[in-house]
Amino acid sequence: MRVDVAVVGAGGAGASVLVQLAQRQRPDAEPLTVAVVDPVHRTGRDRTWCFWDAGSSPVDAAIHRQWREVLLVDEHGTTHRLDLDPLRYVLVRSQDLYALADKAAADLGAIRVEAAATAVVDGADRAVVQTDAGSVEARWVLDSRPAPPRRPPITALLQHFRGWMLRFPTDVLDPTAPVFMDFSVPRAASGVAFGYVLPDDARTGLVEYTEFSRRRLTDGAYEQALTRYLADRWGSAYEIEDVEDGAIPMTDAVPARRAGRRVVRLGTAGGATRGSTGYTFAAMQRQAGAVAAALLAGTDPLPPPAYPARHRWMDSVLLRALDRGLVDGPSLFTRLLLGNPPERVLRFLDGSTSPAEEFAIMRATPTLAMTRATVGNALDRLRRRMAA
Repeated sequence: MRVDVAVVGAGGAGASVLVQLAQRQRPDAEPLTVAVVDPVHRTGRDRTWCFWDAGSSPVDAAIHRQWREVLLVDEHGTTHRLDLDPLRYVLVRSQDLYALADKAAADLGAIRVEAAATAVVDGADRAVVQTDAGSVEARWVLDSRPAPPRRPPITALLQHFRGWMLRFPTDVLDPTAPVFMDFSVPRAASGVAFGYVLPDDARTGLVEYTEFSRRRLTDGAYEQALTRYLADRWGSAYEIEDVEDGAIPMTDAVPARRAGRRVVRLGTAGGATRGSTGYTFAAMQRQAGAVAAALLAGTDPLPPPAYPARHRWMDSVLLRALDRGLVDGPSLFTRLLLGNPPERVLRFLDGSTSPAEEFAIMRATPTLAMTRATVGNALDRLRRRMAA
């Protein structure tokens, strides 16, 4: 099979490219030929994505809920309502994004190859995706599968979580605002822990327990943490309708955004995950837009880095400070969100702030601790260069 584009992996990153290719395709232009290579045709609920933007996005048709305010609960249990204006906080369910991507694939006339890619072989003019169902030759391969980085990390944490989709017998949730971070949960022994709540209405919603630490917990530990959090906040009367579980890398590794002359990496493998927070979805949309525009223009679809180099350096310093216990995580994040306009902090996490705004954000951090983290990070980088 020969096509213009092979999308390897149809999760969030691959689905987003399909959506934007279909949206940007001109009716009078020669259509691209597309193959989607994935052993699973995803259709159901397997995850929830959240992001923020200024009011519109390419995946608006898949948005399930959106809010202009979020709640921050500090470690003392005090609730702060944060106005995000002019931004909105958005929830997209996987089944809705997959349905949007299915429609886009149909509009593009994409061919589905429901088999795992066993190898991707680069070439001067085309790359070959090898599968047990046959080979796909493509001018460009967009690969979102996990891949080793170009430079290994100095610091590597995980944002790992367990979430329950719950139904309560009475009105206990606030549907007007999600709980962005609730630091009133018991402190984690090895990292930062917080609760996270995405309400559908006053009686149903997703409640998560999340940690930033080096290792995942056992199933029993997640369930114990969720049970205790729910008991402390809303009692023990609820019904579990679904479970979400995951681990997102928080690392200062440098991704290999290109895997060959004709092979481009997407998603986390392509650098879309923000090292200091694990947020990925908004950067995936930026990547998808740049890739789609380049493909339709007939140019190299390698997207620009998802975040500025100075932000990746700041992420590395913050990760070191959290990992080495140089800062108190709940206190730090609370200070950042309460000591700055919330929309400025969110734009910083998306990589769109100016140096002056970043200086204002850094003023809310503990100077001595962050200086120690900066010096230690610089020394580690120097030792690595000398050993290379």
